[in-house]
Amino acid sequence: MGYSAAGAHRPLAAITADDLSAAGAGAGGVAALHSAVQRALDARGADGPAAVWGELSRSVLSPSVPFAVHRMLYYGCYAGFPSTTPPAWIPDPEEAVLTNVGRVLEARGREFLGEAYKDPISSFSDFHKFSNENPEAYWKMVFEEMGITFSVEPSCILKDNDAYPGGEWLPGAVLNAAANCLSAKPGRNSYDAAIVWRDEGKDSEPLNFVTLEELRKKVCLVANALDSLNLAKGSAIAIDMPMNVNAVVIYLAIVLAGYVVVSIADSFAAPAISLRLKISEAKAIFTQDYILRDDKELPLYSRVVEAKAPMAIVIPVRMSTPIKGLRADDLSWEDFLGIVDHTKADNYIAIEQPAYAFTNILFSSGTTGEPKAIPWTHLTPLKAAADGWCHMDIRRGDVVAWPTNLGWMMGPWLVYASLLNGASMALYNGSPNSSGFAKFVQDAKVTMLGLVPSIGRTWKSTDCTAGVDWSIIRCFSSSGEASSVDDYLWLMGRACYKPVIEYCGGTEIGGGFVTGSLLQPQALSAFSTPAMGCNIFILDNNGNPLPQDSADTGELALDPTFLGSSTTLLNADHHEVYFSGMPEWNGKVLRRHGDEFERTAEGYYRAHGRADDTMNLGGIKVSSIEIERICNRVNDDILETAAIGVPPLGGGPEQLTVAVVFKDQSSQPEDLNQLKLAFNTALKKLNPLFKVSSVVVVPSLPRTASNKVMRRVLRKDFTQQPKHSKI
Repeated sequence: MGYSAAGAHRPLAAITADDLSAAGAGAGGVAALHSAVQRALDARGADGPAAVWGELSRSVLSPSVPFAVHRMLYYGCYAGFPSTTPPAWIPDPEEAVLTNVGRVLEARGREFLGEAYKDPISSFSDFHKFSNENPEAYWKMVFEEMGITFSVEPSCILKDNDAYPGGEWLPGAVLNAAANCLSAKPGRNSYDAAIVWRDEGKDSEPLNFVTLEELRKKVCLVANALDSLNLAKGSAIAIDMPMNVNAVVIYLAIVLAGYVVVSIADSFAAPAISLRLKISEAKAIFTQDYILRDDKELPLYSRVVEAKAPMAIVIPVRMSTPIKGLRADDLSWEDFLGIVDHTKADNYIAIEQPAYAFTNILFSSGTTGEPKAIPWTHLTPLKAAADGWCHMDIRRGDVVAWPTNLGWMMGPWLVYASLLNGASMALYNGSPNSSGFAKFVQDAKVTMLGLVPSIGRTWKSTDCTAGVDWSIIRCFSSSGEASSVDDYLWLMGRACYKPVIEYCGGTEIGGGFVTGSLLQPQALSAFSTPAMGCNIFILDNNGNPLPQDSADTGELALDPTFLGSSTTLLNADHHEVYFSGMPEWNGKVLRRHGDEFERTAEGYYRAHGRADDTMNLGGIKVSSIEIERICNRVNDDILETAAIGVPPLGGGPEQLTVAVVFKDQSSQPEDLNQLKLAFNTALKKLNPLFKVSSVVVVPSLPRTASNKVMRRVLRKDFTQQPKHSKI
């Protein structure tokens, strides 16, 4: 069956100048464009459609050419192509040897792989296999490349230990992840930029920079002030604020000083903040008075107060404006920093800790309605940074941007993946869905730009990237939710067709388990490889692992032997959540993840959403039960509801559909729009970002013999052929 993700398409050879003109190509350039297409066909046609597309994307198509033309030529290249995952980008051998992995393989490929080594592109799959079969050699190499230092070296990389699923990593090691972030890497110095940033609305002003030395001094000042609060080492200290320079400084200071960060997203309402503070037993919290977006002041400190938070240190958005109405035990940022003698605060002796000591508590929604509290250790940053080094090819001197928040795992990931690799992180204090952010990416010379697909979709629909030059970007990366082929074809075209490295993992992993590589062809909305050091399995209908090279679809399971993954939960049974009832492979119990995955005949992977009753809404995992509990109370005529994450027909992020069963079918309201509005109003209390896309009235919910709701049946029904009353 030929490639037809977007319906029937005319083969490239059949596309005429009139077709290009109808797609929006300028009248003056149609003939030249058509001739260029024909030349690409003549020159590379014998090498296959991927080679033709490579020629067109490199030499013919630019951001100024209408996207409809890009789309026509892409689908035209692959019309009739016998694959569902045609490559949108092919690695160039000359560029491949410049990547982090390519450089190492050129120098040490034969040492690692013996006579089987050929070149970085041909041997990448063998190198991935090597990372799993010889973790001692692989991880020693990675730590050397990243310049990781230990105050006490580990006795080995990995050893068997029944107390740790998959084994104990870096036994005996003592280190501090934050201290490693604040030391200059080989080839870099303390006066290189660690952070580049800009405020929204100041798009024409020069960029702001924080050097590594300035960052170190700021972190040491806050670490000294933290010690003046007389909290016990290991105490939990929360951060609930946008991801700006102050947030990064506070985060690193808490870890440097031997305390534990509690990450809370700045979008959460008071009840969600309160729950996370209670679970983590936080002793203090850093926050802002409000969040500034489009000159609007969105209250934040008042939400923290409503959550009955412990002592708060409150940072004013406008430093010249004093904060009014502080609670008796709360401190302004100025008073907090004033605790310390600034003449002696430029240095701090890092609290070196065992590798498995907690550094950060993050939250991931489970299927019971209460978020799982997941501790990160000093090992987790090493996994995050190693993924950035290998898969996103983050190099020393690079600039990395990823609009996110410390409340989600990609916030701490960005801190570690940039600083531990000797790169700068780029922070924009404003909405990423704006032309201001697009210009910031250009001005900051961002080399790796991460995003969630909904942001890319907004960029495409608003054309806010028009007129900016993103050509210096070396790759994009995408995580959090399923992406759309057309959206990411458009995105690649904004940077002269640089690849999108899809990245799927979890908070409990500290990084990804399946992703892409600049040494492999990349297909849109697909993953080309398990992450380095990770083995993944697709389970059959009986819950047994299929052969790893078979093309099939099923629930995904993970080999438990990978660095940085969680070993405990604060408020749940870790073994019950991740290992109970799972099959064995090579004598090891596989680790549950919960996503349904497909492996294609070409060896790519595609995500098909959650296999359990958890949804992914805008990159936020949330239990169906949480949504349903709220929706069931909206109207007294409602008997029950089922919340379903439904992928749109064209691909992309899941959309929330609520199936409704009324107590009496005659009580169904005539206008379901009003019911949808009521659902959305109620859900704002859970998270302002959650929004019901459609409401479907059903006579009853499908159930198992044990009376459990079969949400997967509803998801399949609503995705393929909606048959019920719907709005």
